[in-house]
This record gives sequence, structure tokens and C-alpha cells, in this order.
Amino acid sequence: MNNTINDIMNRRSIRKYKPEQITREELDIILQAGICAPTGKNRQSPILIAVQNKEVRDLLSRMNAQVLGADVDPFYGAPTVVVVLAKADSPHAVQDGSLVLGNMMTAAKAIGLGSCWINRAREVFDSAEGKQLLARWGVEGDYIGVGNCILGYPDEEPVMKPRKPDYIRYID
Repeated sequence: MNNTINDIMNRRSIRKYKPEQITREELDIILQAGICAPTGKNRQSPILIAVQNKEVRDLLSRMNAQVLGADVDPFYGAPTVVVVLAKADSPHAVQDGSLVLGNMMTAAKAIGLGSCWINRAREVFDSAEGKQLLARWGVEGDYIGVGNCILGYPDEEPVMKPRKPDYIRYID
């Protein structure tokens, strides 16, 4: 089977990570794969915020958990978080950002890393604290949070859960 197809079919959401940080080279490969995703009319509405700083990562985790209403680490111990934002005035913001996230997760699988899409980026960056973070990071303009891609060395090997029987329908 083609390696790309194999990676797509065998990628799983990882929810348990080793504590070691991924390398900058690994992160750069994943980010480059993300920005190669197609976007509506090639307007490239998303931006990616790569966080490997533990204090900032932990702050984002706390903010995400607050939205979730739980006292947990919604990033499952992953040492790297890539926040995907997209221009709020883009009619394709969510679709563009979603494709970026998909590319990054597939790239992570291809180079032996684990990944998982974590929601609540929109709520985090709609908050006053989230907007202050964006300003501190030099993000100008109006952006919405599409999702977070957590990355790290996997400490589990989940198996694919059964697919629902009517997932695919052919219309001949």
C-alpha cells in the first residue's frame, strides 16, 4: 500500500504522551505540511502558533480546561501544541483551518509522532485572556480559533474503533 494512504488509514488520536519534547526539525516538517493544505480560493486564511514553551503550553491547557469545565489536562501531556487560527472574516475559516489540522496530523503519523485535535480553541481565543495572548504574540486582526493540534512521542498504540455500517453510501 502507498505510504501516504497507509499513514492516513493508520493514524489514531493519541491521548498519552512521553514527556520528551519533539525536535524543532520534526515540528518544522509538521508545520510545513500544515501550510501546504488547500484553502478556499488560496486565500490562506489560517495562521499557526507553535508552542513548545512549557509555561505557555500549560497556560493554554488551563484555559482550555476552564472552557471544558474540568480540572484535567486537555492536552493529555503532549509537550507541543499548535494553535490553528483563521481570519474571522473568511467565509472558509473553519474549513481552511480544518484542512491544516488534518495535514499536520497526517504528517505527524508519517514521521512517527502522535497527534490529536483538541477543540475549544474558538472559546479560548474569544475570551479576553485569549485576545490578550494574541496581542502579546503580535497577532493583529480578527481571528477565530479553529483547533489545537497536540504533538509528541506517543506512549500508547490505540486500535481503530469499528466504523459505522452506513458511513459510505454509493449513488449509482
